[in-house]
Amino acid sequence: MFFFRCDYVDRGMEMFVHALGWPVSTGAVYERPAGPLLWLYRAVCRLHQQCISEQFCFCLFFQFMFKVKTMSSLSLAWVGDASGVLLVLTTFQVPLFMVHFAQSNLYRSKDHGKTFQDVTHLINHTFIHTDFGIAISPDHSGKVMLTGDVSETSGFRLFRSRDFGLTFDPVDLPFEPLIQMLYNPGDCNIILTLSVMLDLWLSEDFGATWRKIHDSVCLVRWGQKNSIYFTTNHNRSCSKYDRGSLELRKTADYGRSFQTIATRVYSFVLGGRFVFASIMTGTRMIHVSVDGGQVWNIAQLPSVNHEQFYSILAATRDMIFMHVDDPGDSGVGTIYVSDDRGAVFSKSLERHLYTTTGSETDFTAITSLRGVYMTSVLTEDGVVETVVTFDQGAKWQVLRSPQSSQCDSETSTNRPKRCRLHIHASYSTTMKMNVPMLPLSQPNAVGLVLAHGSVGDSESVLSPDVYVSDDGGYSWLLALKGPHHYAILDSGGLLVAVEHTNVPVNQIKFSTDEGQCWHAYNFTSDPFHFVSMDSEPGSRSMNVSLWGYRTGFTKWVVITVDFRKLFTQDCTDADYVQWLAHSTESTGPGDGCVLGYKETFLRLRKGSVCWNGRDYSVTKILSPCPCTLDDYHCDFGYYRPENSSECVEQEEMKRRPLEFCLNGTVEQLRTSGYRKIPGDQCEGGFQPERKETALSRICISDFLRTDSLVMTVVIAILLMSAVMGVWLVKKYVCGGRFLVHRYSVMREHVEANKIEGVDDVDSHSTETEKAHYNEDSDQVSPPFFLLKQFDHHRTNLWCLSPNRTF
Repeated sequence: MFFFRCDYVDRGMEMFVHALGWPVSTGAVYERPAGPLLWLYRAVCRLHQQCISEQFCFCLFFQFMFKVKTMSSLSLAWVGDASGVLLVLTTFQVPLFMVHFAQSNLYRSKDHGKTFQDVTHLINHTFIHTDFGIAISPDHSGKVMLTGDVSETSGFRLFRSRDFGLTFDPVDLPFEPLIQMLYNPGDCNIILTLSVMLDLWLSEDFGATWRKIHDSVCLVRWGQKNSIYFTTNHNRSCSKYDRGSLELRKTADYGRSFQTIATRVYSFVLGGRFVFASIMTGTRMIHVSVDGGQVWNIAQLPSVNHEQFYSILAATRDMIFMHVDDPGDSGVGTIYVSDDRGAVFSKSLERHLYTTTGSETDFTAITSLRGVYMTSVLTEDGVVETVVTFDQGAKWQVLRSPQSSQCDSETSTNRPKRCRLHIHASYSTTMKMNVPMLPLSQPNAVGLVLAHGSVGDSESVLSPDVYVSDDGGYSWLLALKGPHHYAILDSGGLLVAVEHTNVPVNQIKFSTDEGQCWHAYNFTSDPFHFVSMDSEPGSRSMNVSLWGYRTGFTKWVVITVDFRKLFTQDCTDADYVQWLAHSTESTGPGDGCVLGYKETFLRLRKGSVCWNGRDYSVTKILSPCPCTLDDYHCDFGYYRPENSSECVEQEEMKRRPLEFCLNGTVEQLRTSGYRKIPGDQCEGGFQPERKETALSRICISDFLRTDSLVMTVVIAILLMSAVMGVWLVKKYVCGGRFLVHRYSVMREHVEANKIEGVDDVDSHSTETEKAHYNEDSDQVSPPFFLLKQFDHHRTNLWCLSPNRTF
């Protein structure tokens, strides 16, 4: 249920209240209309735009034209949190016969991009490599690093700043870097990087001095508790042909000692508290560790052949979403969800769309509401459909028809697929559809989701529209016709959008009621070719910067719009209303119960035009729920039929013992088909039978942990008979020690069909090869040209010219 408040700026709302025959009282709270009355509200909304726009005319916008031309690449980096400091690096390079010409310019803004100062002299006009860009520390302390190329004189030079880019100190590097500097997330004074000679270098004083800690390194990642994980190859080669022969090593004391925790490694990944490695031993199998690689277990997943792949879609502290590719070139697979050990997986979603050619998946975590994920499936008849889960993968469903869809009663009854909403994400961009932005949500904008979509039998090839959900994906509303760039400001209190078009623009659209009503503001009388928008990370700012160029000019232009003047009032307690997340508006006691508890939030009323402020924090009340079927994943060997909450045993698993090897000991599982969702906090209620019984049998695999091999053999001889001891020695000759976690039934499939590995998923890592690899799978893709790259602090690389279409 939605509400609005009629206040001094809400004259359109007063007109609407009069139309309904309701009494008008300034500051009174009314129920926002839905259903048939929604069209009337939106009509009044257009009249309301005039009031808002007149007030907004007093707002300020700021314009700055850069000296460099648009044929230069452009990198943006926000420094610190709420500091207002924005660094812009432009890079231009072109080979000219035997001479390579390159130039960089550095600009700094201290007022959220309204004005800029050319500070190129601070880096001595040094060329800064585009590949390295601007390295910002993740601790918001104001540390900045730029890697400069002075190879004509002394090689490479590092420019360091501790004061948000106000000053820089140069340091000559004793190596040529291959990748960007990697900050230790726990201590940003400690830096890692790789050289072109595949040497691993470390600095413990923010780049002032460096020491080489290892050679022949292929892939490196920061782990938890200051640990460093990396793969190495003794032949000093890191090509794709060397995968499967690498060692996975770890250091916990910054390279003073090392431990080999796996051999014959294809790749590895860190996600949450999990360490995953894909191992090549004739077959490729995924192994998981929850103690930093000391003990490993085989992940219980269906086996795949050499043409298939695994991909980690999401990793939390409690569980893993894993995609397993189907046989053949189908472009689909199955999503499995893990237990809290990351070893036992259950089937979650079949026919999940994940192309083998484009290495793209639409899997999206909705960060504005707990437990929500969206992705696409490919139906048997070749139709792409968007599905959503609200309970962390336990059940999936298609999206509801939008409130404003043009589906008549006959269509919605007899041809319901024609009324379904399909969200456009990575797959659509791969197919070159006109989708300028992926779905957007923010943790501090509760329930809010913006996305491009279309209504019909499948994803339309025509121009998509912008849809908004204010309840985490349960319901949707057509917000803007045609494709747009969009952003969330003021913790969801303000949405902004600019049309994605090939012609010059001078208009920005904004909404103060979570996308139900939009207003237009002409920010300039001289339209320009819009490229993209950018705002400070965290969605708390009231400023948005529009980047582009004007016809007849080839220089970059930025126009920053400050919406703070629009909000003349700070939000008070009266501007917020209680909202029960995941509510279906039923009267039952379980309404809103998801993953074991209810969450009641204080959300801004849609009729309130006020400023949340930078200090705004999400307020919520938690209420525990009794356990029901919905608090459980189906256990191994069970599945949920469509539109059912009950778990049914798979035919091929009936009457088969479920045994698994955990930490070197065989255990037997007795289950009624249910396993509690990791992180679920329900209490009492439904408590299915599930028991793990130790069988007092030792189980040891034969292919990893060479450093602890001797100890393993000694212990085994003391514990086992001479015959079993001889058996272990034979295993030892074949390879090292590796603890296995498997179901006996799964092992049959492993031996018959092979298992492949997994690649990286986290952001504190890099490959030494210049080719692009999908961040969460073991596929190897051809090189590509990065047009735009996002991370927490940086919008990187617009390499374009005025005649390029985006």
